[in-house]
Amino acid sequence: MTDTPTSPSADPATVRRKRLLILGAGVAVVALGWAGYSWLSGGDSRSTDDAYVNGHVVAVTPQVAGTVIRVGADNSDRVTAGTPLIEIDPSDARVALAAAEADLARAVRNVRGLFASDARFDAEIGVAQAGLDKARADLSQRQAIANSGAVTGEDVRHAGDAVRSAEATLAAAREARAQALAQTSGATLASHPEVQAAAEQVRAAALALARARIVAPVGGMIAQRNVQLGRRVAPGDRLMAVVPLDGLWIDANFKEVQLDGICPGQPATVTADIYGRRITYHGRVADIEAGSGAAFALLPAQNATGNWIKVVQRVPVRIRLDPAELARNPLRIGLSAKVTVDTGRCDRKARPAAPQSESVALYDAQTREADAAVARIIAANIGRKP
Repeated sequence: MTDTPTSPSADPATVRRKRLLILGAGVAVVALGWAGYSWLSGGDSRSTDDAYVNGHVVAVTPQVAGTVIRVGADNSDRVTAGTPLIEIDPSDARVALAAAEADLARAVRNVRGLFASDARFDAEIGVAQAGLDKARADLSQRQAIANSGAVTGEDVRHAGDAVRSAEATLAAAREARAQALAQTSGATLASHPEVQAAAEQVRAAALALARARIVAPVGGMIAQRNVQLGRRVAPGDRLMAVVPLDGLWIDANFKEVQLDGICPGQPATVTADIYGRRITYHGRVADIEAGSGAAFALLPAQNATGNWIKVVQRVPVRIRLDPAELARNPLRIGLSAKVTVDTGRCDRKARPAAPQSESVALYDAQTREADAAVARIIAANIGRKP
């Protein structure tokens, strides 16, 4: 007789442990699936590590030609707006300014003479009119006594000739006065065309002299210096650059499939590779730029030729940084960064911030100085007001 072994009953603790393991595995699969979906779809944020620090590079170029006699800054130097950077030999500009000032003084004195001649011509007309009245009176007297034989017919003819001569003299004086008025009517001494032409020459020469001293248009750090002493420069030559480090921003190159949901004004966090995760910058989305990087490349892609392979495009998104954070932790152009944009809210009807105008007041000051030089020369030569 053979005994059949009986299977032992299952341990409840083991069964419970197996069930927990199965449940935990299921939760892990769901969590991984949700994480994968969120990563692929972007969730409520968009992230990219294809981001770089960018900023303005303000070129320093001369406005006049000449020889460089002084260089006041080098690469990595910090400058403020108005700091002298380069000086061009001003000798030729000084000579041209002195000649222009002399021409302006001469023009003012000539125009003074034109205004003074108006009174002289009025006096000449008065003299001619008096001569004509006298000649007519003489003619009338001689004609009245001609029949009595007191005067001869020849005297009467001479008196008539004197009247006609006096009339011609008066007409000539009036024409001369009209010619003088044509040169001065409707104008003051300072607004006379001859004075204005000379004044513009003085302004041009004064500006040329002022522009021989090149100053920093903005504050920042000097970069890309390529000018040396003794170099002959021409207008438009790039001598160096100034980088305003307080106005840097981030260009985050998002994939085109990530752009849906990114809107101006959304908050963004930025970490730069130079500091790592220990420094976090907080900024705002300025806007999505007008085209992809490939569209504005030096050699844009020609997708209508050859065999075409679709490539996911990247479009720059500008992130404006907090100036206070940027001052505490400075950045440099070209550094790598990682950007995360919170896309939880997107008002597509909201307009981007109004463009910020940029201007340099230094050039206005040069124009004012040139105008002051013109006014000073006119005042010194105008004499008594005509």
